[in-house]
Amino acid sequence: MRIIIAGAGEVGTHLAKMLSNENHEIILIDPENERLKPVESSLDVLTYHGSATSMNILQDALRKKTDLFIAVTNSEDTNITASILAKRFGALKTVARIGNLDYLEHSLLDFFRILGIDSLIYPELIAAREVLLMLQETGATEYMEFSEGKLSMFVHRLDKNAPILNKSLEEVNTINKTDKYRAVAIKRDDKTIIPRGNEEFQLGDLVYIISLHEGIEEMMKTSGKKNFETESIMILGGSKIGRHIAFYMQRTCEVKLIDSDPERCEDLAEILDNTLIINGDGRNMDLLEQEGISGIDVFIAVTGDSETNILSCLLAKKLGVRRTIAEVENIEYINLAKNSGVDTIINKKIAAASRIYRHTTNLNMTQVKFMAGTDAEVIEFIVPTDAKITKGTLRSLDFPKDAIIGGGTRDGVPYIATGNTIIRANDRVVVFTLPSAYDRLTKFFT
Repeated sequence: MRIIIAGAGEVGTHLAKMLSNENHEIILIDPENERLKPVESSLDVLTYHGSATSMNILQDALRKKTDLFIAVTNSEDTNITASILAKRFGALKTVARIGNLDYLEHSLLDFFRILGIDSLIYPELIAAREVLLMLQETGATEYMEFSEGKLSMFVHRLDKNAPILNKSLEEVNTINKTDKYRAVAIKRDDKTIIPRGNEEFQLGDLVYIISLHEGIEEMMKTSGKKNFETESIMILGGSKIGRHIAFYMQRTCEVKLIDSDPERCEDLAEILDNTLIINGDGRNMDLLEQEGISGIDVFIAVTGDSETNILSCLLAKKLGVRRTIAEVENIEYINLAKNSGVDTIINKKIAAASRIYRHTTNLNMTQVKFMAGTDAEVIEFIVPTDAKITKGTLRSLDFPKDAIIGGGTRDGVPYIATGNTIIRANDRVVVFTLPSAYDRLTKFFT
């Protein structure tokens, strides 16, 4: 595909890096040359120095057939204008990053499509929704639903209480004899493993599990995890993410929000009528203790500073909080944060990239999730007629070793995949894959 990305900020650069590895032709536009230089030196992309709303630049960039135009600058107005112009100049599909929740009203989506914008992306809202999901599944490090919740993916970090420690995957399957869940990957140190029968689970492993709804309770017990009801949360940072989380959670639980900016606190107090707004430094132990942090169920740090978020979560954990969630936008810090004891990491550029990525393929992908801290992807496919994946049992097919099918749904009924499973046309299947398997994997679903 030929893809133009307007904006060489965090989201745009991350997208360019991912897509350039998949044989797409990438063009990156940005008015700041200092942002373009490191991209030019490290990635195989063409760059334009200038505004994404420049008629001359857009006409020149779009003189060849362009499959996708993605506007992800920090300016909502620029993104909307650039996408409209790109559509007029021939872009087949356009995606614009926004920061106004009102634009996502269903009645306005058709209006934007008429203007020429096919999809709107709000990274902060996507990240906030990830946190809201985690507040429902408090026993997991990460959580994702497929096929309207009929299949779920849980990520569990194994501690000393996990019954499966030092047991092989084959032993665990023999003991539990279940067809309701399946371990599809293990993250150990800096390595992601697609487990085979003799792979043993070790202390500190992050285990990725696909489960049916009726298998969740047994799966949690096997991993040594328990969910608890979120009755109180403390949010550090009155950012858009923090504001969205507070707005939704204040209806059902006690919410306290700390921010160091007095003016922002006043604005938040007008919007959040059932949230206690506190003006102060969330890294101050005395302040946290004064606000009763030891009795808080979940501490969520979503300031604009990754270091502050990590350190404050570690402090909160030390003071007795049951669960911590940190926004870590510096990708180099993600593994550090996980290994230091932060329970869950969110990253809005990875969340936004997952959503945008679906527009970059002609395959029947309905969901894509990039896993923070790994190069792995979880993809849900709708299986087309006569696809290679339907030509025999999974065991008999030459399926890539660095990918695994966790499960699927057929006519709305979910199932967990095994070696004897035969995938049928129109099934929805969930695949965990490493980058090394991606090219071969896609050939099974075309």
